[in-house]
Amino acid sequence: KKMFKHSHPYPAFIPDNATKLIVGTLPPPRFTTGHLKPGDVNFCYGSRDGQLWKILSDIFNLDLTYKNTLVAINQRKTFLKTHKIGICDMVAVAYREKIDASDLGIKQPELRDLIAILKQHESIKQLLFMGGNTKNGPEYFFRKVLKNYDLKLEQTEAKTPKEHRLLLDGREIKTVSLTAPSGAANRAVGSMQLYKVMKKKSLVGNTLEFRVWQYKPYFLS
Repeated sequence: KKMFKHSHPYPAFIPDNATKLIVGTLPPPRFTTGHLKPGDVNFCYGSRDGQLWKILSDIFNLDLTYKNTLVAINQRKTFLKTHKIGICDMVAVAYREKIDASDLGIKQPELRDLIAILKQHESIKQLLFMGGNTKNGPEYFFRKVLKNYDLKLEQTEAKTPKEHRLLLDGREIKTVSLTAPSGAANRAVGSMQLYKVMKKKSLVGNTLEFRVWQYKPYFLS
């Protein structure tokens, strides 16, 4: 049976003085084949169904365009440079039997060597995982790369979002596993006890607002 080769369409985007790095897995397959939908942006996290740019727009009060234009791409790049934030997903190439965006469907992943990348970019102090340590999530893949270097993550915060730290050549890098900004993760958010409590108290109105609340301290710190 022929498998779909899902190669990452974008190289890592890391400004020279980046202090934070957004780490996901892979954009949906249509970004690899180039069959974008109206409202997609041809850049990292550009899926119209994804919520990362909507969350960042809320936190930083951005006025972003959601169209497949150079203007939209440049708005995002300018934001990342201004706020010293990079983006580097974990998977360079994967294979799929079914052409969809599910992490669980990822087969034979070839991972980016994020440790080598962190050694090149010494200003990075924090990794913001777009999802947790569930199978084929970004933290899960990062741990696989760590094994090659005989390195470990040390947990510093057990409650959600989970926080860890990594000691790399005497330098401390903090990590946090945020709730994935995908539409698919909305059901998971909806069933979270904390979300239910906050919604009942009218602290958040929906799953997007919950993520804005969760992401904010990490992006603003």
